[in-house]
Amino acid sequence: QELTFETARKEFEIRNIEFGPQQMRTLKLVDRDNLYSNLGLLLSDQCVHTIKVAIFQGTDQTVFKDRREFTGSLLRQMNEVYDFIDFRNQTRATIEKLLRIDTRDYPEIAVREALLNLLVHRDYSFSASALISIYTDRIEFVSIGGLMPGIELEDIMIGISVCRNQDLANVFYRLRLIEAYGTGMGKIMKAYEGMEEKPVIETTKNAFKIILPNINAKYETRNSSASPTELSANDSAEILLSDREEKVLEYARTHGAVTRSDVIGLLEVSVSTAARVLKKLVKSNLLKQNGNARSTKYTIVK
Repeated sequence: QELTFETARKEFEIRNIEFGPQQMRTLKLVDRDNLYSNLGLLLSDQCVHTIKVAIFQGTDQTVFKDRREFTGSLLRQMNEVYDFIDFRNQTRATIEKLLRIDTRDYPEIAVREALLNLLVHRDYSFSASALISIYTDRIEFVSIGGLMPGIELEDIMIGISVCRNQDLANVFYRLRLIEAYGTGMGKIMKAYEGMEEKPVIETTKNAFKIILPNINAKYETRNSSASPTELSANDSAEILLSDREEKVLEYARTHGAVTRSDVIGLLEVSVSTAARVLKKLVKSNLLKQNGNARSTKYTIVK
């Protein structure tokens, strides 16, 4: 019963929604006896459930590249996991005549809806972590808990939704994270409209998996078999940068330099995320590091 709600309070404040004792009671975080409910635990900073994210080299689980476990309030996990994926969601830029076309590996709306589905429809009576696996050709979101009794996969695909965690869904609805029940799958499929590969949904008795294909994976496969000369030529036409990295580079061009504090304010991210963005741009030879410690500035490589 000794719970804190710093993350939840900030989420409500961002959206100009009150989050006091009365609102907590209305949203059923607190029961009639003024005791915290299971929903209160999920949204508290002491939430016992976690999300594990793993990045693999290639298309199978043979070699790990990175792995993280996200803890704390479900709202904190939601934001941090999305940032973690978004940082790795690269942009492929192509030029057609005078028009530049940017295509991210994964449509942002599809990533968002798959993550929200994992959080809202998960069966929290299981202690096992929800899993997200990132491969070179796809992302897999595995939520604990299969379909609700009486519901088939075909029902889900046409927009029928029976919510396992109605009170949790109401909180996400109040925060304007979800618009209406049953629309998530439709948004995911629409995000891949016109694409060769489509998202795949798989279910078992105790799990629900959403697989998002990497739209740009076919170009990566083609480039991996090219000769060094061909690769260097392609690199100048196809630069893989996320929207965040583009924004940081544009800031550096406009202001002559950029600092880590600038990146934190510009992207509204944590210190560690800002450091990762800058490190990648330096490693890609797009930014040059000047100075050390707090006086460090980053300038465009000419």
